[in-house]
Amino acid sequence: MSAVTVVSGAPRARREAISVAQQAKLSTLHAATEGLDAKGIVSLALREFPGMTTVVSSFGSESAVLLHLIAEIDPNTPVLFLNTGKLFGETLRYRDRLQDRLGLGDLRSLAPNPSDRAMIDPDGTLWSRDTDACCEFRKVVPLRRALEGFEATITGRKRFQTRERAAMQKVEFFQGRFRFNPLADWSQADLEAYREAHELPAHPLVEDGYPSIGCMPCTRRVKSGEDYRAGRWAGLAKDECGIHGVDGEGI
Repeated sequence: MSAVTVVSGAPRARREAISVAQQAKLSTLHAATEGLDAKGIVSLALREFPGMTTVVSSFGSESAVLLHLIAEIDPNTPVLFLNTGKLFGETLRYRDRLQDRLGLGDLRSLAPNPSDRAMIDPDGTLWSRDTDACCEFRKVVPLRRALEGFEATITGRKRFQTRERAAMQKVEFFQGRFRFNPLADWSQADLEAYREAHELPAHPLVEDGYPSIGCMPCTRRVKSGEDYRAGRWAGLAKDECGIHGVDGEGI
């Protein structure tokens, strides 16, 4: 496999090209989501793209809700998990616990290619010098490779999470495939109420002051009064790792 070149500090992605047929399909999907709840949108994605839809999950603080919705419809839906090599041990154990609890039958753990690691980050400290480059080779590139062949993805993105995500649609077209965001209009209170109602385990780091959880070197506890994602890439002008676009963009 050829090595990847990481371009740091790249400009924000432009609105991507979409064919007439794809635009027509997107319009149809937009209309189809009207009046549907989150479970209905998940069902729509799996029905419209049978065997060609995957879920992207971080197994973070809010992941149990989406994964429970998926499991209730089809527990063998492929779930893509980015094991960056820099995650909290609690996240890895939480992943295993949820897989067992929900019966997830096709959980795929993705990792950086060894040749990429040897070339780009041989000593494992790239995160301390260039977080964008680190996210690119540990997350963006492995996911891009794993998504080949899929026509649609389902994400757990919510509008309240960042300023850029506030404008997201429940169905978008991004990087050549359709992207469903069934939890787009859910609040933190909605998520917690659902988790409690279905007796889903909480991520163990939430009670320890981590409401949003990413890689260990780039995530800190959130102080009282801070934004819920203030602990992600603290002190940097960075809200996204890049797997959903530079600023979470999509058509």
